[in-house]
Amino acid sequence: MAGFQSHLTVSTVLGAGYAAAGYSQQLPLSSCLVAGGLCSLAGMLPDLDSDSGVPVRELTALTAALVPTLMIPRFEQLGLDREHLVLATAFVYLAVRFGAGGLFKGYTVHRGMWHSLPAAAIAGLLTFLLVAGTDMPVRLFKSGAVVLGFLSHLILDEFSSVQVRRGRLRIKRSLGTALKLWTTSSLMANVSTYGKLAVLVALIYGDPYLMEQLGVQPVEIRDSARQWLNQAADRVSPARREPLSPQVPSSQPDWTREAAPERDVESSATRRTFDYPIIELPVRR
Repeated sequence: MAGFQSHLTVSTVLGAGYAAAGYSQQLPLSSCLVAGGLCSLAGMLPDLDSDSGVPVRELTALTAALVPTLMIPRFEQLGLDREHLVLATAFVYLAVRFGAGGLFKGYTVHRGMWHSLPAAAIAGLLTFLLVAGTDMPVRLFKSGAVVLGFLSHLILDEFSSVQVRRGRLRIKRSLGTALKLWTTSSLMANVSTYGKLAVLVALIYGDPYLMEQLGVQPVEIRDSARQWLNQAADRVSPARREPLSPQVPSSQPDWTREAAPERDVESSATRRTFDYPIIELPVRR
């Protein structure tokens, strides 16, 4: 398994190259520098599920300080003044530092579902929600930096599971535990991971800036869904949805229309149901 320094070095180098690539595409220099820093930090995020260690504590503190900083534009959009802005950032810092950190220690295991491809997607979607603004390329660029750094950690862990010593190939049991879509050790871990992924997708759907960039309004989507349901209802059998048409009188005699005696109402209804002619039989006395 690769060490902390190895992950940090690889993600930092990738972050520098990623920032340079963004700057070459005419993106703002400040946004490119922030994206490079996010990529470097994301290279250590999968190790948040470790039980102990100084790097984990430092990473938790750095993440707790970075998250409220990224959320400042969101707070400004909510119309918070300076004092409320300070209170909001302090609250987010404490929630991430002690709340989220405690949850990771209590509900995750090392090389669990936090070391997986869905976890990389969760980290990218969270970044997309935290980074505010109407400039969609910049938001996607920063989110991609987090996903890139996260994936660099997973790939480096997989490479570290294959070693060559004294000309012999040695494969560790940890091979395949990083780049995975699900785990076979816990069903609840899979349900929880994909549940969080679904919630984040729903939150992004409600993001007004994204909907505005895509030119899609939630009202239009609801109208389209309602129209689809109406079309599906129209395909139902006509016998189930259309009222019975009035009977047209026929020129031929209809034996079923003869009045049945009151004492034989039940049998008449049965014959009428199966189109049997109703004939009054003589009564023996």
